[in-house]
Amino acid sequence: MTILEKIVEQKKREVDALPARTLAAGDLHDAVLERNESRDFLAALKSPPRGDVALIAEVKKASPSAGLIRSDFDPVTIARRYELAGAACISVLTDEQFFQGSLDYLKQIRAAVKLPLLRKDFMIDERQILEAIEWGADAILLIVAILDDERLKKFHELSTNAGLAALVEVHDEEELDRALAIRPPLIGVNNRNLKTFNVDLGTTERLAKKLFAAQPDALLVAESGIHTRADVERLKATGAKAILVGESLMRGSGDEVAAARSLLGV
Repeated sequence: MTILEKIVEQKKREVDALPARTLAAGDLHDAVLERNESRDFLAALKSPPRGDVALIAEVKKASPSAGLIRSDFDPVTIARRYELAGAACISVLTDEQFFQGSLDYLKQIRAAVKLPLLRKDFMIDERQILEAIEWGADAILLIVAILDDERLKKFHELSTNAGLAALVEVHDEEELDRALAIRPPLIGVNNRNLKTFNVDLGTTERLAKKLFAAQPDALLVAESGIHTRADVERLKATGAKAILVGESLMRGSGDEVAAARSLLGV
């Protein structure tokens, strides 16, 4: 069993523990309205506060491939530094078992910064979308590799109709074809191979050509393996308008402001 399969099996157990209910877009929209605050994730990526590429800066304590990334982990302090540095949005890991994340981090960070927030988790049930709203997310991640076409379409429609952004993540050509069938405005290309966990920025270069040939107006987010300004320039040349970066920011000297601004070239 691969790491991804293990994560999904654990996520199924977590979802089974949630209260049983059937959700419609109206329920989710009402939950968004109850927050009485709107933060437009997609708009923030289109008009970043600094630099020529929007930075989605990730609050990430650990991962299955890297282990513990940051021992002196203070999610709120890190998020505030990202905001100061000029990040457009913040990604918050909420998976507990494999990434040492927490929904509570999402809530704490929302109270501390003004940037739009992405709930970074493995979404396999619509109740997780409601969870994301209730704990403070403005966007969710939809990983094509773990969703069939029906759920991918349904979750995308539910989230976007409710007022959330949905970052649809692909890893290869087959997944990109499936994503393009629903024409999402926001597509992420993860440069990490889910089977080997190797990282290759050439994945974005390869898939970007196919993406823009089919959907020129898509906003492409490059994910994983981004460590230097040269990496950012390389990905920008593919047409990527945003980057999602976690580990290289978290592994720095503790100066997330300098690390983020270095990537942004400011």
